[in-house]
Amino acid sequence: SGKIVIVAGFQGISTAKEITTLGRGGSDLSAVALACALGAKICEIYTDVEGIYTADPRIVKDAKKIDYITFDEMLELASRGAQVMQTRAVEVAKKFNLPLHVRSSFNRKEGTIIMEKASYIEEPVVRGVALQQNEAKITICNVPDKPGIAAKIFNELARENINVDMIVQNVSHKKITDISFTVSKDSLIKAIKVSKKISKEIGAGRILSDEDIAKVSVVGVGMRAHSGVAAKCFSALARAKINIEMISTSEISISCVVRKETGKKALNVLHKEFRLGRKK
Repeated sequence: SGKIVIVAGFQGISTAKEITTLGRGGSDLSAVALACALGAKICEIYTDVEGIYTADPRIVKDAKKIDYITFDEMLELASRGAQVMQTRAVEVAKKFNLPLHVRSSFNRKEGTIIMEKASYIEEPVVRGVALQQNEAKITICNVPDKPGIAAKIFNELARENINVDMIVQNVSHKKITDISFTVSKDSLIKAIKVSKKISKEIGAGRILSDEDIAKVSVVGVGMRAHSGVAAKCFSALARAKINIEMISTSEISISCVVRKETGKKALNVLHKEFRLGRKK
């Protein structure tokens, strides 16, 4: 009937009839959910930046605004440190195939369209790079190398609602190994406590923790059809004398754990290596 409806996005009422909040990015999630329910063709998300960039422009000076990006790429970037979009909002949009338009609240410039793959979208091998500095590493030393031990460790962590990101197990020596994994810094104290308990139960050794790490990631759907991306990534970091401590890969992303003091340098190195910056 031509009326404009304003709906609260960040707060609401729980099933127990209590006033609660939806957490960071809750308003984005509410907007996407409403757009899906109302059958909208697109959902516009207004923010303090002009769209999604190839890297954090506060760290990488020649970061470039991306015109189009797929849901999968956006989810990977968001889960690896890019903070413009909340992952739950993107997941809902992907589920209902609802395009998102991320744009600035301060001007009328076109922003970034997040959508399913379209034939006219140019597919660079790498779409963007991201840096995450809020993770910590835990190592359980002298773990018995036998079936079921890793399952026991990570089942116990899951039972305590501790989200584990990257996992590395060293080569076994005399049926003893070390298992390292990363968690958010918010979960570190709880994860150490759980790890100590598990260590005693399985007959493992001491627990080591390290907060001085950063995770740098490269993301792009074009990686599915191109070989050599990992080699290029590792070679670039090696030339910059940046040591890689852990590696994790998916179909469209590669993540490396490095020393925290080298995190921003690593982000700039990879951004330059894959030629993601503005053309001069």
